[in-house]
Amino acid sequence: FPVTIFKERPEILKKYQTKWQYLLIDEYQDTNHAQYALTKLLAAEHKNICAVGDEDQSIYRFRGADFGNILNFEKDWPNTKLIILEQNYRSTQKILDAANSVIGQNRARKPKKLFSLLEPGEKITLFDASTEKDEADFVAATAKEIIRGGQKPSEIAVFYRANFQSRALEESFLHYDLPYQIIGTKFFGRLYRDWE
Repeated sequence: FPVTIFKERPEILKKYQTKWQYLLIDEYQDTNHAQYALTKLLAAEHKNICAVGDEDQSIYRFRGADFGNILNFEKDWPNTKLIILEQNYRSTQKILDAANSVIGQNRARKPKKLFSLLEPGEKITLFDASTEKDEADFVAATAKEIIRGGQKPSEIAVFYRANFQSRALEESFLHYDLPYQIIGTKFFGRLYRDWE
């Protein structure tokens, strides 16, 4: 609706172009068509637009995101200064080599080569789980093996994308009699609170 209003009522568009002379859009690779049109209209007057994003990290196509928006940014804004950030400060080079190998297969992308100044790191292990229980059991069994090897439990971290995944992990950690701490809300903690 804002795009329609701005197109039909240029005086309203002008008001907001005056109010917001500088635009910064983060995660631009995940903008949809309406967001793209809105930012083009708002930035058309002053052309002060900065977009941060990476087409290789686009994950919201199912919500209408179009990573083509970021690929066309330089065409849309010809005076663009492109800054490519390739150094990664968190991952080891082995992780980045694997990432480069996978994302290098993407057909529509700007070339980049991620690198790290950290130690090369350990070999990557791939486990193809059939179920979330199999996945959680693999994680717990691996943690148990690492602890037997002398690693402190407090030095092991498990990352997961969504909170619902904590249930299978908690069940497996309990089954393997492993100490664990959830940062945030424990799955079973939510259940117990609901019963009170």
